[in-house]
Amino acid sequence: MEIMDNVIIDIESFSFSVGDKEILKDVSMSVCEGDYVSIVGPNGAGKTTLLKCISRILRGGRGRIAVAGRRIEEYSQKEFALKVSYVPQADGRHAPFTVREFVLMGRYPYLSPFSPPRSSDMDAVQEAMEVTGISEFSERFLGTLSGGERQKVYIAAALAQEAQVLLLDEPTTFLDPKHESDIYRLLAEINRDRGVTIVSVTHDINSAVLTSRIVLALKNGAVAFCGPAEEFMDEEVLRNIYEKSFSLMQHPRYGRTIIAPEVP
Repeated sequence: MEIMDNVIIDIESFSFSVGDKEILKDVSMSVCEGDYVSIVGPNGAGKTTLLKCISRILRGGRGRIAVAGRRIEEYSQKEFALKVSYVPQADGRHAPFTVREFVLMGRYPYLSPFSPPRSSDMDAVQEAMEVTGISEFSERFLGTLSGGERQKVYIAAALAQEAQVLLLDEPTTFLDPKHESDIYRLLAEINRDRGVTIVSVTHDINSAVLTSRIVLALKNGAVAFCGPAEEFMDEEVLRNIYEKSFSLMQHPRYGRTIIAPEVP
């Protein structure tokens, strides 16, 4: 595979199994610096597993995953944290910390266990809270926030980490339309204004096409599509991946092809 100079994530012929079950099958793709990539596909396609393999939460597998030109297993934990940050899928659990304390944890690659945070650490925390619009919650405990507010806190902690790549697993799960829109707007701003590379797992096909530049679709652990978002919205492509037909329409504001709502 030809590697371009600005590739930040490179995956070559990667497979991953749990016991006798192969979850990922010969996955290959490249993500360039500053890209916004959405990973989509049916339930059980391997989307979250792939994200966890990139983030080193899951170890092992066959093939190669490299970040910034180095295999991910070659990094120390702190070195890797300078490259990649990860926001997991919301699970309803609340860490017993204030917002400021939690966001400060994102600075762990820069902190010494024997020294207090430096002014640069606190500045990074404050900036991350301001960018995500959570400064007013800084002294509140996470358990007192709404789901949308907590999701912004998790993204703020990832921003304070100042990594080159932000990985997100279903960042808008369980959110109402307003908070969902807020999160997508925030991610677009982070990608556009800060140049952070974003790789996000989502079940929302329309949002994936409207927010990202590249779509990677998995089916049964294998790559079923990888290319520009606008090319993904093709009746045959969608039917092959999801094994159902869709009605397509033009978005009235953005002009992109989207899936029309269906009445049961």
